[in-house]
Amino acid sequence: MTGPANLDGIGFGYRPRAVYACDPARSRGRFHPEPESPTRTPFQRDRDRIIHSTAFRRLKHKTQVFIAHEGDHYRTRLTHSIEVAQIARALARALCCDEDLAEAIALVHDFGHTPFGHTGEDALNEKMAPWGGFDHNAQSLRIVTRLERRYAEFDGLNLTWETLEGLVKHNGPLTDAKGAALEAPVPEAIRNYSELHDLELNRFASIEAQCAAIADDIAYNAHDIDDGLRAGLLTLDMLRDVGLPGRILQAVKERYPDLDPVRRGHELMRRQITVMVEDVITTAREKIERLNPVSLDGVHDAGCTLVTFSEAVAAEEKELKAFLYRNLYRHPSVLAVRQVADRIVRELFDAYFADPREMPEGWREGLDRAEERIKARDVADFLAGMTDTYALKEHERLFDRTPDLR
Repeated sequence: MTGPANLDGIGFGYRPRAVYACDPARSRGRFHPEPESPTRTPFQRDRDRIIHSTAFRRLKHKTQVFIAHEGDHYRTRLTHSIEVAQIARALARALCCDEDLAEAIALVHDFGHTPFGHTGEDALNEKMAPWGGFDHNAQSLRIVTRLERRYAEFDGLNLTWETLEGLVKHNGPLTDAKGAALEAPVPEAIRNYSELHDLELNRFASIEAQCAAIADDIAYNAHDIDDGLRAGLLTLDMLRDVGLPGRILQAVKERYPDLDPVRRGHELMRRQITVMVEDVITTAREKIERLNPVSLDGVHDAGCTLVTFSEAVAAEEKELKAFLYRNLYRHPSVLAVRQVADRIVRELFDAYFADPREMPEGWREGLDRAEERIKARDVADFLAGMTDTYALKEHERLFDRTPDLR
């Protein structure tokens, strides 16, 4: 038997950061105290736990825009999350923040999504309306604090406070200083957890969380165009009339007049991501310089999001989103599939709620005697965790006829 490894002098990940960045050496820690790793920072450890989780693997068969079996090259929640993480790291690096924390938040941000994308979430939210509704962000928190069962000493992944804060608040504070909800009511799962482990819902999240949030927008604005072109629902000619992609396509045409359409599409994607990333870096640096925060608290109490697009690119991004909603997300063929997916999720919920014994062992125990709210939430947890393929298999098992999503 060999002795303990000699870890002296290894690369550990503690490198110089801006004064306003999250410092892993000063992390607020985990809900369940654990010894520190001798080879990884707390945020690197979070990232690794997220990647090794069951919820992360399930993302490979969860819809982004197009149902997985419509083609092997369309984005799924998994490939989307990886693209978001890559952009989040680039932004955090440029702003001298913790890349590992930004990456961890990006990789975990979609854990709570249901099968069939936002269609499944909308259907489940309506089914859960009598018991507090369903919110994918709150579901992500439930997964990483309760539903993942991998460790001997605790449920969930026991992530650091900073990763959980970024997961919950990456789009901004949820309450005002007095605890009143700013927009929609704060989901019960977030309220309950924050009472135990205060996530400071009234303050802005870290720069790293803000990097992950805007990386999400940058990624899907680009890859949804790519998937739409591949599906034949969008064309390059349609995009010429939209501000940001239009001017990029014009520049590509001027430099490469004989380039084939497929390569022109790819050139558009990479250039659009570059434009947006560089704009965010420039804008965020200007805002940070004006604010001049001397610590992380300065970011939490800034009163505004610091990692944003410039006004000009924000207007172009808004125009692009409106175009995608009109021509892609609301395309008749996409809506037809969504209508079928909506029916599948609703019918599965009704079946499990009526007879929890239809759920697997580990989910159904005691539910025949449980209060409706407990039974409903358990059904929602089970259903939300499904991949598209598993939801279809379950529907085929429970019903005489399952509608075709093709």
